Amino acid sequence: MAICAYEGAGRELVLALKRGNRRAAVPMLGAALAEVVGPRRAAAPTAGQPLVTWAPTTAQRRRERGFDQAELLARAVARALGLTTHRLLERTGASQMGHDASERRSNPGFGPRNAGRAPSVLNRDCLLVDDVVTTGSTMACAARVLRAAGASSVVGLAIALTPPRTPR
Repeated sequence: MAICAYEGAGRELVLALKRGNRRAAVPMLGAALAEVVGPRRAAAPTAGQPLVTWAPTTAQRRRERGFDQAELLARAVARALGLTTHRLLERTGASQMGHDASERRSNPGFGPRNAGRAPSVLNRDCLLVDDVVTTGSTMACAARVLRAAGASSVVGLAIALTPPRTPR
């Protein structure tokens, strides 16, 4: 689920956050994403409240920016829903930025975070937050890891979704 297309103002908003370190919109974006999920997820019938997590950026990008934009968004979503965030994933693949669609599909990599440092996802719903869904590869890979660890469901949330290309 996304709240806007990754074009025009939606693209500018994401890039202002990622590359311009403009975080003022993060609380509003988190609230908008929480609204998309709705209160039904906050009161899920599975074992406990949903876990809010994010698709972590690479260590290099985090060092360059000084923050992980997906983590900031996940924390804002959790606050809006009255939940807490949990780092459930470790990035094992390279950055997706600058890669074409076929490279993006083979590139993302995630693993479960060290079990002693993260709560169990067994029979839990997970809200997985990222900033942009381009091909869906990052979200799909992260969701597979969470489901393999026992998550009962994974709902992907993003600020923006790249619109499908129209044939010329």
